[in-house]
Amino acid sequence: MEQSQLTDLLGQMTLDEKIGQLLQITGDFYSDKAEERTGPMTQLGLDEDDLANAGTVLGVTGAEECRKIQTAYMKRNRLHIPTLFMGDVIHGFRTIFPIPLGLASSWDESAAETMARVSAHEASVSGLFVTFSPMVDLVRDARWGRVMESTGEDPYLNGKLAAAMVHGYQGDDLLADTTRVAACVKHFAAYGAAVAGRDYNTVDMSERQLRDMYLPGYKTAIDAGAKLVMTSFNTVDGVPASGNRHLFRDILRREWGFDGVVISDFGAVKEMISHGVAADERDAAKLAIKAGVDIEMMTVCYLRHLKDLIVSGEVPEQVLDESVMRILELKNDLGLFENPLRGADAEAERTVVMSKQHRDAARRVAEESMVLLKNDDATLPLDASRKIALLGPAAKSTDLLGAWSWKGQEDDVAALDVSLREAGIQVSTVDGDFDYLQPSDQAVEEAVRVAKDADVVVLALGEPSYMSGEASSRSDIRLPQAQLDLFKAVAAVNDRIIVTLFNGRPLDLSDIQSAKAIVEAWFPGTEGGRALADVLTGAVNPSAKLTMSFPVSVGQVPIYYNVDNTGRPYENDPEGKYVSKYLDVSNYAAYPFGFGLSYSKFEYGEVKVEDHEFDADNPLKVSVELRNVSEREGTEIVQCYVHDLVGEVVRPIKQLKGYERVTLAAGESRTVTFTITEEDVRYVHADYELDSDPGDFDVMVGPNSRDLSKAVRVHLF
Repeated sequence: MEQSQLTDLLGQMTLDEKIGQLLQITGDFYSDKAEERTGPMTQLGLDEDDLANAGTVLGVTGAEECRKIQTAYMKRNRLHIPTLFMGDVIHGFRTIFPIPLGLASSWDESAAETMARVSAHEASVSGLFVTFSPMVDLVRDARWGRVMESTGEDPYLNGKLAAAMVHGYQGDDLLADTTRVAACVKHFAAYGAAVAGRDYNTVDMSERQLRDMYLPGYKTAIDAGAKLVMTSFNTVDGVPASGNRHLFRDILRREWGFDGVVISDFGAVKEMISHGVAADERDAAKLAIKAGVDIEMMTVCYLRHLKDLIVSGEVPEQVLDESVMRILELKNDLGLFENPLRGADAEAERTVVMSKQHRDAARRVAEESMVLLKNDDATLPLDASRKIALLGPAAKSTDLLGAWSWKGQEDDVAALDVSLREAGIQVSTVDGDFDYLQPSDQAVEEAVRVAKDADVVVLALGEPSYMSGEASSRSDIRLPQAQLDLFKAVAAVNDRIIVTLFNGRPLDLSDIQSAKAIVEAWFPGTEGGRALADVLTGAVNPSAKLTMSFPVSVGQVPIYYNVDNTGRPYENDPEGKYVSKYLDVSNYAAYPFGFGLSYSKFEYGEVKVEDHEFDADNPLKVSVELRNVSEREGTEIVQCYVHDLVGEVVRPIKQLKGYERVTLAAGESRTVTFTITEEDVRYVHADYELDSDPGDFDVMVGPNSRDLSKAVRVHLF
């Protein structure tokens, strides 16, 4: 449909019809079952006319169901405007990939794009048009449950991965390719900085910090073409995001030029009453529409009060028209006016969803996402000739999908014990109740007996999926006490322990540091059990690296590598008294950002630069020779960091500015080169302008943010 036709369509709409386009309700309202409709309709005060005009539908899938709803909707809607089906496809539709925090550990943009591409294909044939992904919230506090949805603590890497996901979801031509879906960037803004790591809590930071660290990831995703942006639940500078004109009118639209749709999170518009900035639903509607929120998700402040606000002159009708036009344009971008059923295809759904090709892709990505944190005495890979015990609550668990695997099914998952046996590893296990939090005494006693008789013990530990995700913040980020007790009991009879972890956040692992080996598998998805078996047996050589720091103690959080300089820096005098430090623990993470081991061993040569000076027209070339000094092919993720020595405002002690995945055969070496431009070292100054400071910089290269080369001094003119 041409733009002039959309304008004509908008002109034909009544005020009620336009307001209806701003309403998102769940698919329950369109169910044929009376009991599934009557209660919610009564509760929200909806009638059949409201259902005929509601612009978008949340949480309904299945090609046949979506086709049925859309067909009926088009008949009821006076102007035959199609509705939009949206849903939470976060890291897979039915074929579930690793949680985003695990996916990010691959440092592989192609893996992120693969996840999004497969997710889009499965979701689109099942009737969805929009996914609420990627989440680009920068996170530094592992207590927050939603770290599992994030890609970590670094704005540069977050942006790279988010852009890859946007392209994976939307492709090159969203209109022509009906196997794609529109992407929604969330949560705008700074949701990952909730005070004390408590979900939905206040965010309190300076505008400069917001712009310098938290906003860049969102902008990169938006620049990649994302069609929607979702508001966050938190306040920013004392104003809830869903009513924050500065965020959405000033920054998102005026400064960044975003012309897509803004949607609230679930119930967030009405929650401004609880925040205490709106007296009632009418106030909330006024704040949200003036802030630029186009779609209200699952509350009816707009539906009940926007008409009166417009009639009274408190809200110009033009503001409403702008929101409606953005929604119509999104529907047009998806081709819904010509093809309101889009990609929904029941026959394709049966062959595409959970296809072997998709499961194989999920397995490859899961293998790339598992981080080898420790491997003393080359305990891994497993030796099939040895007597191996597989114990712990996750040994036979199929709870590998994570909290945001909306359509994923545990019946599709092969547990670790099954996967190891498929891989030819015979393991001894125990029967009985091995609950994550309260294993039976009998199960623990049997585990100790089996461990005593084994050459090596694989102890499968972690969090049940409900312990991370939305509304799942934790003040204690150690493993559950029952698992620590099990570890201690097993270690008393056999110290050859390999710990595997299924979890959704960085953990305090200090109580299990005596383990010979530790593998962080995250919640790895549908094929996660098989992927972990591949890593444990050595069929896959691990290459993943952390994108979020693991603390020594929860008392260190929020903990992150790119900390600002202080006047009394710990780095200069770790043993000193009057420096910025703790008395009882170091400032450093147990496992820092960028850390991860391999079964191969790599050596880094001396860092070299072509010219120690650079400017806007002449970028800096940084190179290092990487050699695989082991007898096995492996992949290393080489990382380049920069420190701005003197800035207008205090700068971080190091910042990631480049990375490369490098695969080397045994004995092979390669020169890895990074290009650092003047634009790469820009930051937000005190006047909020993005600029660089001429002067000296230190450049460092290495395998992680801690173990870096000697700094090379360069100068920016």
